[in-house]
Amino acid sequence: MKKLLFNTNDSYAGLILRVSLGGVVLVHGAQKLLGWFGGYGFTGTMDFFTTTMHLPWLVALSVILLESVGAVALIAGLATRLLALAYTFLAVGILITHVQWGFFMNWFGNQGGEGIEYFLLWIGMAAALISTGSGTFSVDRLLFGSKESSSRSESTKELIHEEIGI
Repeated sequence: MKKLLFNTNDSYAGLILRVSLGGVVLVHGAQKLLGWFGGYGFTGTMDFFTTTMHLPWLVALSVILLESVGAVALIAGLATRLLALAYTFLAVGILITHVQWGFFMNWFGNQGGEGIEYFLLWIGMAAALISTGSGTFSVDRLLFGSKESSSRSESTKELIHEEIGI
Protein backbone atom coordinates (compact mmCIF):
# COMPACT_ATOMS: atom_id res chain seq x y z
CA MET A 1 0.00 0.00 0.00
CA LYS A 2 2.86 2.36 0.83
CA LYS A 3 4.37 1.79 -2.62
CA LEU A 4 1.03 2.49 -4.29
CA LEU A 5 0.64 5.81 -2.47
CA PHE A 6 4.19 7.15 -2.41
CA ASN A 7 6.24 5.62 -5.22
CA THR A 8 6.91 7.92 -8.12
CA ASN A 9 9.16 8.22 -11.12
CA ASP A 10 11.87 10.69 -12.02
CA SER A 11 9.69 12.59 -14.49
CA TYR A 12 9.64 16.37 -14.60
CA ALA A 13 5.89 16.25 -15.32
CA GLY A 14 5.06 15.51 -11.68
CA LEU A 15 7.38 18.30 -10.52
CA ILE A 16 5.81 20.84 -12.87
CA LEU A 17 2.25 19.80 -12.00
CA ARG A 18 2.72 19.78 -8.24
CA VAL A 19 4.59 23.10 -8.08
CA SER A 20 2.02 24.76 -10.37
CA LEU A 21 -1.02 23.44 -8.53
CA GLY A 22 0.54 23.88 -5.09
CA GLY A 23 1.69 27.42 -5.86
CA VAL A 24 -1.73 28.58 -7.03
CA VAL A 25 -3.57 26.88 -4.16
CA LEU A 26 -1.06 28.21 -1.60
CA VAL A 27 -2.00 31.80 -2.40
CA HIS A 28 -5.65 30.97 -1.69
CA GLY A 29 -4.60 29.21 1.49
CA ALA A 30 -2.56 32.22 2.61
CA GLN A 31 -5.67 34.37 2.19
CA LYS A 32 -7.67 32.02 4.36
CA LEU A 33 -5.07 31.23 7.03
CA LEU A 34 -3.00 34.42 7.27
CA GLY A 35 -5.15 37.14 5.70
CA TRP A 36 -2.56 37.80 2.99
CA PHE A 37 -3.46 39.00 -0.52
CA GLY A 38 -6.70 40.62 0.62
CA GLY A 39 -7.99 37.58 2.50
CA TYR A 40 -9.96 37.51 5.75
CA GLY A 41 -7.50 35.43 7.76
CA PHE A 42 -8.30 32.40 9.85
CA THR A 43 -11.04 33.86 12.05
CA GLY A 44 -12.82 35.67 9.23
CA THR A 45 -12.68 32.65 6.94
CA MET A 46 -13.90 30.27 9.64
CA ASP A 47 -16.77 32.67 10.38
CA PHE A 48 -17.68 32.92 6.68
CA PHE A 49 -17.53 29.16 6.12
CA THR A 50 -19.50 28.24 9.24
CA THR A 51 -21.99 31.13 9.42
CA THR A 52 -22.62 32.16 5.81
CA MET A 53 -21.94 28.89 3.99
CA HIS A 54 -23.15 26.70 6.89
CA LEU A 55 -20.21 24.30 6.65
CA PRO A 56 -19.35 22.24 9.71
CA TRP A 57 -16.35 23.71 11.54
CA LEU A 58 -14.28 20.57 10.80
CA VAL A 59 -14.86 20.96 7.05
CA ALA A 60 -13.98 24.66 7.23
CA LEU A 61 -10.79 23.93 9.16
CA SER A 62 -9.89 21.15 6.71
CA VAL A 63 -10.27 23.50 3.73
CA ILE A 64 -8.03 26.11 5.33
CA LEU A 65 -5.34 23.58 6.28
CA LEU A 66 -5.50 21.77 2.93
CA GLU A 67 -5.08 25.00 0.99
CA SER A 68 -2.22 26.27 3.16
CA VAL A 69 -0.21 23.54 4.88
CA GLY A 70 -1.28 20.98 2.26
CA ALA A 71 -0.09 23.23 -0.56
CA VAL A 72 3.36 23.51 1.01
CA ALA A 73 3.52 19.72 1.35
CA LEU A 74 2.39 19.33 -2.27
CA ILE A 75 5.08 21.69 -3.53
CA ALA A 76 7.65 19.67 -1.56
CA GLY A 77 6.26 16.46 -3.03
CA LEU A 78 5.18 14.90 0.27
CA ALA A 79 2.18 12.54 0.06
CA THR A 80 1.42 13.91 -3.39
CA ARG A 81 -1.17 11.31 -4.41
CA LEU A 82 -3.12 11.69 -1.15
CA LEU A 83 -3.08 15.48 -1.37
CA ALA A 84 -4.07 15.40 -5.04
CA LEU A 85 -7.02 13.17 -4.16
CA ALA A 86 -8.05 15.57 -1.38
CA TYR A 87 -7.71 18.52 -3.79
CA THR A 88 -9.91 16.70 -6.29
CA PHE A 89 -12.69 16.31 -3.73
CA LEU A 90 -12.28 19.92 -2.58
CA ALA A 91 -12.39 21.25 -6.15
CA VAL A 92 -15.51 19.21 -6.95
CA GLY A 93 -17.19 20.70 -3.88
CA ILE A 94 -16.18 24.20 -4.90
CA LEU A 95 -17.23 23.55 -8.48
CA ILE A 96 -20.72 22.57 -7.33
CA THR A 97 -21.10 25.88 -5.48
CA HIS A 98 -19.76 27.91 -8.45
CA VAL A 99 -21.58 26.25 -11.37
CA GLN A 100 -24.44 28.72 -10.99
CA TRP A 101 -22.16 31.47 -12.37
CA GLY A 102 -21.28 29.58 -15.52
CA PHE A 103 -18.03 28.50 -17.06
CA PHE A 104 -15.92 31.65 -17.21
CA MET A 105 -14.18 33.43 -14.39
CA ASN A 106 -15.54 36.84 -13.41
CA TRP A 107 -12.92 38.88 -15.27
CA PHE A 108 -15.00 42.06 -15.57
CA GLY A 109 -17.01 41.90 -12.35
CA ASN A 110 -20.36 41.49 -14.07
CA GLN A 111 -21.20 38.05 -12.65
CA GLY A 112 -22.41 37.18 -9.18
CA GLY A 113 -19.31 35.05 -8.61
CA GLU A 114 -16.54 33.09 -10.28
CA GLY A 115 -17.25 30.42 -12.89
CA ILE A 116 -15.90 26.86 -12.92
CA GLU A 117 -13.03 27.00 -15.44
CA TYR A 118 -10.33 27.38 -12.78
CA PHE A 119 -11.64 24.42 -10.80
CA LEU A 120 -11.79 22.19 -13.87
CA LEU A 121 -8.10 22.90 -14.44
CA TRP A 122 -7.44 22.22 -10.77
CA ILE A 123 -9.19 18.82 -11.04
CA GLY A 124 -7.24 17.97 -14.19
CA MET A 125 -3.90 18.76 -12.57
CA ALA A 126 -4.80 16.82 -9.43
CA ALA A 127 -5.94 13.81 -11.49
CA ALA A 128 -2.64 13.84 -13.37
CA LEU A 129 -0.74 13.88 -10.06
CA ILE A 130 -2.77 10.95 -8.76
CA SER A 131 -1.70 9.06 -11.87
CA THR A 132 1.95 10.10 -12.12
CA GLY A 133 2.96 10.75 -8.53
CA SER A 134 5.21 13.57 -7.41
CA GLY A 135 8.02 13.09 -9.93
CA THR A 136 11.59 14.19 -9.53
CA PHE A 137 12.93 16.38 -6.70
CA SER A 138 10.24 15.24 -4.27
CA VAL A 139 10.15 14.06 -0.69
CA ASP A 140 8.14 11.01 -1.83
CA ARG A 141 10.92 10.01 -4.21
CA LEU A 142 13.60 10.67 -1.61
CA LEU A 143 11.89 8.59 1.08
CA PHE A 144 10.21 5.85 -0.92
CA GLY A 145 12.20 5.55 -4.13
CA SER A 146 11.15 5.20 -7.71
CA LYS A 147 8.74 2.81 -9.35
CA GLU A 148 11.22 2.52 -12.22
CA SER A 149 14.54 0.90 -11.51
CA SER A 150 17.53 2.39 -13.26
CA SER A 151 18.01 -0.79 -15.32
CA ARG A 152 14.39 -0.71 -16.48
CA SER A 153 14.71 2.96 -17.30
CA GLU A 154 17.89 2.33 -19.29
CA SER A 155 16.34 -0.57 -21.21
CA THR A 156 13.34 1.61 -22.05
CA LYS A 157 15.67 4.32 -23.35
CA GLU A 158 17.55 1.73 -25.45
CA LEU A 159 14.29 0.50 -27.00
CA ILE A 160 13.22 4.02 -27.88
CA HIS A 161 16.61 4.79 -29.43
CA GLU A 162 16.49 1.55 -31.39
CA GLU A 163 13.02 2.32 -32.73
CA ILE A 164 13.89 5.79 -33.97
CA GLY A 165 17.29 4.73 -35.27
CA ILE A 166 19.63 6.61 -32.96
